[in-house]
Amino acid sequence: MQLLSVVIPVYCEEAALPSLFHRLTTVLGELEDLALEVVLVDDGSTDRSWEMIQAQHAVDERFVGLRLSRNFGHQIALTAGLDHARGDAVVVMDADLQDPPEVVIELVEQWRRGHAVVYGRRRSRAGEGWFKRVTARGFYRIMQRISPSPTPLDVGDFYLLDRRALAQLRVMRERHRYLRGMVFWLGYSRAEVVYDRHARHAGSTKFDLGRMLRFAMDGALSSSSAPLTMASYVGMASALLGLFLGLWAVWEKLTDPSAVIGWASTVVIVLFLGGVQLATIGLLGLYVGRIYDEAKRRPLYLLDQVIGGSVSDVALEE
Repeated sequence: MQLLSVVIPVYCEEAALPSLFHRLTTVLGELEDLALEVVLVDDGSTDRSWEMIQAQHAVDERFVGLRLSRNFGHQIALTAGLDHARGDAVVVMDADLQDPPEVVIELVEQWRRGHAVVYGRRRSRAGEGWFKRVTARGFYRIMQRISPSPTPLDVGDFYLLDRRALAQLRVMRERHRYLRGMVFWLGYSRAEVVYDRHARHAGSTKFDLGRMLRFAMDGALSSSSAPLTMASYVGMASALLGLFLGLWAVWEKLTDPSAVIGWASTVVIVLFLGGVQLATIGLLGLYVGRIYDEAKRRPLYLLDQVIGGSVSDVALEE
């Protein structure tokens, strides 16, 4: 019998976990021809999430738990779960129930038709303010343009991977991770399932503006070198602008010897060019910082406790 794994990162989700357990048990019960495991990764929660995972495992051994030594972040927690998952197919989803567990059945149906990657695409986004919707829409469209292997629009971390795709994804161990981009970089046969994203079931989002900005930066810098190319273009444009302004100043002096070039224009030019240079150096620094992080070769995460299942070879190597 084939095994289906469901990987769910958990960070301070005690209010949502009871409903998550109930709905997953109901939905997965419909997949009678598959053996099942649910890998819950506690990413350093400070509430009762870990105790609730332990209690659920005591009731249903299909629910297994990983507890990280501290909060490593959403993408690393997902990586830990993927490393641990033993399934012939693995579904990734969040614990807040915005991505309905019922859609997992549709993902499995597409997998059975031979697709290595099956992703959920959001038709609507309930419970989100205009700022989140506008910025998310803009981010996905920018990523479409700059990435050599673009992620489909309106797709998040809600997808299914077969064992072959998962094995290749597990080989990729970069520190700054944009998993959905890495999944579509694989290039295997894929299919989409369109669904309506629900409002958060309980609790509050842990993905504040700062985390959103860091995630967007990791996505852009890890998926493409386009920001460096753009910086080069801005630098060339600034140099051309400086050349034209210099020629204009010479022309003014030749045609009107009494003309005095204003200090304001000089200050503006210096500030503009200085700003472009500092921004470009800062961008280079971001890429160099990522090289530094890779060179240190620290483990992506550290496991504190494991409940149920067996730690995979990749997890042990970490």
